[in-house]
Amino acid sequence: MTRFLTILLIMAGLAAPAVAQEETPKPDDAAAAEAAAPEADGDEDDDDDEEEAAAEEGVHEAGSKFDFGFSGIMARDNRTDLAPLTLGAGKPVATAEYKLKSGGFYRIAINADGSQELALSGGDFFRAIWINEVVINDIEIRPMGVHSLEFDDAGTATISFIAIVPGRYTLSVPGSHGETQQAVFNIQ
Repeated sequence: MTRFLTILLIMAGLAAPAVAQEETPKPDDAAAAEAAAPEADGDEDDDDDEEEAAAEEGVHEAGSKFDFGFSGIMARDNRTDLAPLTLGAGKPVATAEYKLKSGGFYRIAINADGSQELALSGGDFFRAIWINEVVINDIEIRPMGVHSLEFDDAGTATISFIAIVPGRYTLSVPGSHGETQQAVFNIQ
């Protein structure tokens, strides 16, 4: 007899959550009831009610500071083309310092004239940005990370990226010490 009572108690315990789930009002009914009820405290617009309704519906909407449109931050309208960098024997890499904004979408061309085998190195800079793509001869590369770019011949590489970490960073020709052999990027 005790086994029979134990089995009945276990079955009743297992059935209780199912019964409780059936008795709870649906989120649509709760939202409709809240919308139909007049506001008792007189508050005009309370964002908490919208957040609670969204949470009940299973939607978490992140608010943003900027409205970038359907394509988001990577839309062509949001991209800024920077002055190109130049790699050539005895030529300055950049004409001036670059001032970037954190969260900005940028594209920069790196032109090598082929006069000498040269590279641009800057691990700190490449870790402070998110690289969308590197385009070389109409071949798009989407890397996980970059430390340097080396040019053996004349050509152009175009990098599109989003500036992330504020700070002062340099891309420089390895082994050179002159200030004209580097490009300085200030991310604010």
